[in-house]
This record gives sequence, C-alpha cells and structure tokens, in this order.
Amino acid sequence: VQLQASGGGLVQAGGSLRLSCAASGRTFSIFRMGWFRQAPGKEREFVSAINWSGGVTYYEDSVKGRFTISRDNAKNTVYLQMNSLKSEDTAVYYCGVGFWNTKVKSTTSYNYWGQGTLVTVSS
Repeated sequence: VQLQASGGGLVQAGGSLRLSCAASGRTFSIFRMGWFRQAPGKEREFVSAINWSGGVTYYEDSVKGRFTISRDNAKNTVYLQMNSLKSEDTAVYYCGVGFWNTKVKSTTSYNYWGQGTLVTVSS
C-alpha cells in the first residue's frame, strides 16, 4: 500500500486546514486508517482513526470537538478536517493504514505510513 498525504501548511491560531491521505495498492485489505503527528523532539502520537468498513471513528482527547475524520471509500482517501487550530497542534502529520483490528492508538498497529505533511500553527 502506498499513501500520499497532503494539505498541510501555515495557518494562524483559530484557523482551519484539511488534510488528505490517498491510498493505492492493496487497499482491499485495509481495516483502519489513522492520523498521527510528531512535534519536534517528541514521539509520534495518535490523533484520530477511522475503520474502513462501518466508519467507526476514534479521537485523541485533545482534538475532540475540533478535528473530524472522514473517508471516501470510492477514492480510497481519508480526510482530517482540523478546526480551531492551536499552536500545540503544530507537527508533522502522518497517515497510516492497518490491516488488523488491533490497538487503535498504537503506531505498531499500522502497517504502512505516508510521507508526512507539515502543519504549522502561528499564535
């Protein structure tokens, strides 16, 4: 599976961005797609995820009510709509795909990763 993430950029605090992640290849095996982020000097952390079939969604507490994850199965694409952005949301955002129903918030549950897209929120 190949993943292509896009949509990052520079935005002022309170603004919005929408990230996209397009999957290609063995997409029929996808159980879940997720978004993680990694700030400088910090470990990669879970942000949100969505089950490919059924659309169950998961969010980290810090983004609940501000971020919305969605998918377009026909386009094999997952989106992350980010509203009310804060400076602490600044990070490189990575999308990942998992083939099994394992721990949703663990990086080890995702088999392939995209290249990352930088989100910078200025205060």
